[in-house]
This record gives sequence, structure tokens and C-alpha cells, in this order.
Amino acid sequence: MNGLTRVKFRSQIFGILAAGWVMGIALLPRAAAEVSDEDFNALKDAVRQLSDKVQKLEQTHEEDQKVHEQDQQKIQQLQQQVGETQKAATAAEQKAETASQMKRKMSILEERVGETQKTATEAQQKAEAAAQVQPVAPVPSGALATHNVTLVGDAEVQFGKVSGQHSAFTLADFAPIFLYRASDNILFEAGFDVTLQNGAVTLASGQTGNSGTTTTIDLSFATLDYLLNDYVTVVAGDMLLPLGTYSERSAGWLNKIPDDPLPRAVLPGTGIGAQLRGSIPIGQSGQMITYSGYVSNGPGSVDGSGNATFTDSSGNVLPNLDFGNVGIQSNGKTGNEHSSVSGGGRLGWFFPLKPNYDLELGISGQTGPWNNSGGQLWSAIVGDAALHVSPYFEVKGEYINTWWQTNNMGTLAPRGWWVQPAFKLAALNQKLNLPFINNLELVSRFDWVDDGLGTRTQRETVGYVYYLTNTLWFEGDYEWLHTRGPVHAGPSNKWVFQLSYGF
Repeated sequence: MNGLTRVKFRSQIFGILAAGWVMGIALLPRAAAEVSDEDFNALKDAVRQLSDKVQKLEQTHEEDQKVHEQDQQKIQQLQQQVGETQKAATAAEQKAETASQMKRKMSILEERVGETQKTATEAQQKAEAAAQVQPVAPVPSGALATHNVTLVGDAEVQFGKVSGQHSAFTLADFAPIFLYRASDNILFEAGFDVTLQNGAVTLASGQTGNSGTTTTIDLSFATLDYLLNDYVTVVAGDMLLPLGTYSERSAGWLNKIPDDPLPRAVLPGTGIGAQLRGSIPIGQSGQMITYSGYVSNGPGSVDGSGNATFTDSSGNVLPNLDFGNVGIQSNGKTGNEHSSVSGGGRLGWFFPLKPNYDLELGISGQTGPWNNSGGQLWSAIVGDAALHVSPYFEVKGEYINTWWQTNNMGTLAPRGWWVQPAFKLAALNQKLNLPFINNLELVSRFDWVDDGLGTRTQRETVGYVYYLTNTLWFEGDYEWLHTRGPVHAGPSNKWVFQLSYGF
């Protein structure tokens, strides 16, 4: 029973009582005159009965109020029970889902355990089978020779013209390098040079003519490298000799000018032998000392005499010194062409000033006999330097001096030098604001050589490198060549364009 109902109920009760009292009061005068004692008592009983009924109604109302409050409490309890039941149902669903997931994971783990046990059983069976055929003194196992092979290298094509000659495509060269890593400390590398040129035919006059084409394949180098530790690597095979840095770092595609510096012709580029090399850091600034020491067959004599020159079948007088002494002679015999091997090495210092600013200096040399009797020595000393100033400018070069003892001309001294600066125009791009400027680099070179036999050659070169990509270069240069002496006397200028790709 709500509040409005209770108000109406009480209003009815008071209305009945008020009506009774009004009637009583209105009838009092008449009752005094007309009502007998019996009627008065009857009226009194009626009023008493009416009062009793009112009291009973109030009691009934209070009981109804208590029942209503009890009902409200039960409703609240039921609502709480419903909320708790819903929470319990939600928790039960989550637990059921978690249990299902755990069951699936357990199933997957059981499958994996089964597979692992199967693999272990098979491995044990294979091991037992291998143990039955294993030698008594097994050698250390190595990696299979079928993995970790990488092909790198470069390719070039040239178009050029020498003064007094016809222009032509003058070079088609492919130089692949195969790299194989047998393990963490065993490496093998081999480089080849595949070139195409005109074939040769001997004419009736004794001169040489051109006929068809021929392909030449040269083994440029091939070495087996063993990383003894962080500071020492053992190298053996047909090595790029560390006489200066050009052979190892700038030859081929890495050279920003299409041909080699002139004085590199007085040095061997490779040699058969063994080498120890590595680097030692100095402090925490990035400085390091690089070193290499090697022994190789060294140069040999074409005719074995030890004279300065020899004369071929066509009457040409040529230097007798030969850098191609590989221990397997043209007559099929094996053995060195002289009494002992040559020894050499390089010591370098690398000093980084800050990022893109660094200096490197190196000194290298080699000495050993070169004629068959072993009585004459060939020796060389090379100084090299490289400087980087910002990402845009670099300059590098070498000074080369050799001594060549001969039987008939005393000690000859072939020598020379070269210096090559380069500047990337990207440094000027903010001022010039020209298209394609970032991809252009200007290059020049100055080189000079004395062959020790009376011929001296000087050359100036200016050119450019346009970077189509970081590995695809379009190069061009113009060369002024000045020669004095018995070989190629007079000037001989040329220009050349080259498209080169490194991979």
C-alpha cells in the first residue's frame, strides 16, 4: 500500500468519526428531551462498536504496511541474487573458454612431444648406423659444400677513340667473383676475367691479321681464407698482393676512371703463395693498424738468363722480367723459376677524424730473386695514402719504386706515381639548384712512369662519373698522353666512355 492510499484510508476513517460526532451533537438537544436512557445506551454502543472497527482497520493497515515492507526486502534480495547469478554465469563461461583453450594447447603440445620423440628416435637410429661405419680415428667434420655461395663481380663495356685511329667499342668485359663460406671461419673466393677480342691469324707476309673473335678467360685470383681469430686471417692461393691498395680496393668497377694508373704496370698484381693479415684497433676512437705479411713465388725471367731484355721471334725487344711465375712452367715442369720465394707485406694506419673525415697511410714492399740462378734480386717499395674530407671530396694516390738487378745493364729502377682527386657536385646543389646534379662526380688523375729501360710516360686525365644507381655507373674521360723514349714516342690522346655495373 503506497502513501496516497494510506492518506485516503485515514481520511475515510476521520470522515466517519466526524459524521458520528456531528450527529451526536445535533441530536443532543433533542435527546435530552426525547431520547430515553435506553436509546442513549444503544447509541453509545454503536459509537463504541464504530471505534472498535476503526481500531481494527488501523491494525489491518499497519499489518499491510509490514507485509509491503517485507515484500520490498524480498524483491531487493531477489535482485541481488539475480545479479550474483549472472556474475557467476559469466565467470563460469570464461572458465569454460579458458579450459577449452588449455585443452587445445595441451593437445598441440602432445603432438609436438610425439613428433620430437619420433625425431629423436630416428636420430638415434641414424647415429647407431653411422657408428657402425665410422672410422676408428674420425677426422673433424666440416660443412657441406653446397651452401652459402654468393656471386658478385662487375661488367663493363667501353666506346672510345685514340688519336690517329678509328673509334670503336673497345671492351666487353665480365668479371664474376664467387664467394663461398664453408663455416664461420673458413672462406673461399675466386675471381675471373672474361673478355672478348678479335681473333689472330698469321699472314703470308709474317704479319698478324684479324680473323673472327676469341674469348679469353683469366683466373684473376683464388684464395682460401681461414679466420684464425679476430686479429689474424690466414690466406693461401693466387693472392691479390698488398703492394699499395689499388689491386685490392680500386681495380675494375671500383675504379672511377676506366683504365689503370700507369705505374701499376711495374708491379705484380697477384702472386701464388700464403699470407697472414689482419688489423689491430687502437683505443676507442676507431683508429687501427692494418698489417699483412706474405711469401710468394715472386717474378721470374722469360729466358732465365737474368738479362734486362730478350728478343722474340718477330724481332721485338721486350723486358725479360715476368710477373707470371706460378710454379707450373710452359714446358710442363713444376717448380719455382729461381732458387727461393719472395717475401713482402704492408703496414697501414687508419685514422678517422669524424664521420666522413678520415686519413689512411700505408707502406708496403717485396723482395726476392727473379732469375733462374737466383743471383739477381727484384725489390719494390710502395707508399699509399687516401684522404676523405666530407662525403663529397676524396684524394688518393701511390708512389712506387722498384729495383731490378740485371746481368747486362746493372740495376734498373722502374718507378712512378699517381694521384687521383674526386669531387661530388652534390655539395653545390643548394647553390646551383640544377637537375641531376646530385648524381654527378668530377674525377681527374695525374700519373707518371719510368719503365727503367729509357721510356717515360706522363698522362693527365679529366672525367666524370654519373651514378645512374649506386651500382650502375656511366663514366667518361679525356686523356692527354706524352711519351718520351724508344717505346710509343710522341703524344697519343684519347677519349673513352664506359658503362659499368657492379653486382
